[in-house]
Amino acid sequence: MDRLGNMTGRLLQNLNVTVTHAQLTTGYPGWNRTNETPSFNRLYFIDRGEGKVIINGVVYYPRPGQLMIMPAGSIQTTETSPDHPYTRYYCHFDARIGEWPLFHSANKLYISDAADPDAVRAVFTEMISLFQAEGFLSSIRVQAALLNLMALCLEAGGYSDFMDELLHTSDQGKLAHVLEYIDQRLKHPLEVEELAEQVHLHPNYFIPYFKKFMGVTPMHYVQLKRMELAKKQLSYTGFSISDIAEQVGMELAHFSKYFKKTTGVSPSAYRSSTR
Repeated sequence: MDRLGNMTGRLLQNLNVTVTHAQLTTGYPGWNRTNETPSFNRLYFIDRGEGKVIINGVVYYPRPGQLMIMPAGSIQTTETSPDHPYTRYYCHFDARIGEWPLFHSANKLYISDAADPDAVRAVFTEMISLFQAEGFLSSIRVQAALLNLMALCLEAGGYSDFMDELLHTSDQGKLAHVLEYIDQRLKHPLEVEELAEQVHLHPNYFIPYFKKFMGVTPMHYVQLKRMELAKKQLSYTGFSISDIAEQVGMELAHFSKYFKKTTGVSPSAYRSSTR
């Protein structure tokens, strides 16, 4: 996997999505808006009708059978015909990586032709029904439906560079450098001062900066990565436990104790359970 792929995987482990509204609406009222800048993202499936959407001054004409994501923070104008108004399945949602908005840098409408419109209707119908229900299982399924629809929209629209664009801002680039630095030095002692130096920040500023995006402190992240590597080595290689402890930069006794504290089982028991 290339550097971008590695970075994407690490960031998406911290992706958190929340649906705040879900509905099927038919008719003219409620759609026509001028120069709104909502704090939430909108995801639509257009079932029937005609109209247009203007995102940051760029005009689009969504057609029946299309999915679209209208990013939070963009300037939005929407219009539909009184005689042939849109019928639309839609939801409002928040999507963040840590405290970092997933669509923060977006300046366009993400729009695509649904490969299977009937399947999209089914997913949206289930989401709307579950959104009105109570209980954590319903909430989990609503989030799963949203992730599925987001993936369908981005994939069908050919937005393969979505994460690439997201990673090429200054903050994301700095973070990518730090994560790569950690990956390459897991077997060596690492201190927060050393990591902060990579992005020319004082440790007192670097720690909350890192936690904002990754959800954990830098040194907690280092230990998580060490345990992640140890689990892979225990499951898929024949290295001895002492060798694996060395590979993650820890003394054997400390490694065994920390591994058990983290996973609930000893390294040898973990190895046995995965084979």
